[in-house]
Amino acid sequence: MIEGGADRARPVASTLVPAIHGSEGFDDLRRLAERAARLGAEVIAAADRPEEVDEKAAGDYVTEVDRASEEAIRSLLSTATPDIPVLGEEAGGDTGESYWAVDPLDGTRNFVLGLPVVGVSIAAVRDGRPVAGAVVAPFLDLCFSASEGGGAWSGARRLAVSTRPFDRAVVATGFPFRSKHLIPQHLAALRRVLEEAEDGRRAGAASLDLAWVAAGVFDGFFELGLHVWDVAAGALLVREAGGIVTDWGGGDGYLGGDILAGSPSTHAALLRIAAA
Repeated sequence: MIEGGADRARPVASTLVPAIHGSEGFDDLRRLAERAARLGAEVIAAADRPEEVDEKAAGDYVTEVDRASEEAIRSLLSTATPDIPVLGEEAGGDTGESYWAVDPLDGTRNFVLGLPVVGVSIAAVRDGRPVAGAVVAPFLDLCFSASEGGGAWSGARRLAVSTRPFDRAVVATGFPFRSKHLIPQHLAALRRVLEEAEDGRRAGAASLDLAWVAAGVFDGFFELGLHVWDVAAGALLVREAGGIVTDWGGGDGYLGGDILAGSPSTHAALLRIAAA
């Protein structure tokens, strides 16, 4: 079991709301995000593999476990920070100057198949950028968290992106299965990556791919057509671990779903490949 399971009863400091709206540090929000992600992870870890699966779109699945995890997370966040709206993958919600972005079960298809690469991803977003967040993998005994200016962490270990050159890089990706029109663009980039880098990986959970970039396991990550709840927490982890995160044009629109992330050298190579 992941250490330090969520405490459902402990009250959250009243400073959390000004923390996201003000200029002070975001560590309280990081702790709350981690607490909420652990709570969702507990729901997932205690559940049986679902017998009934709903298909939102071709290849895009949701289960009662996704919904139960999000309900538990939403209840905690809404109680702790009632003035900050929650945007969840399953139940929707509102955005604003500040909001929570929640993926209650990233890698649902993996979960249904019995593949343990699944995560819970929660980020506090302010002025269009993630400022605190956490990613927890319930079956892998992993927890990652970060706050803007406070570094990226896994337990007591501070994370740092890799220093390998691009020809030694292992680059993660995900396929745009929801948006078939993006496949030619993705395949062109994937071919160049496989030609120039050492190898590639496709784990099936973007939040964990990004966390592993922050931890130096992978050197970079690229994907098209994701959503804010998929990438917000992981992108902050990469940034706080010394990496670079942009959209495919090199701008700051990565929360819109087209993302390039990596160590400085790998990100530069991915940006060059994306522009080709």
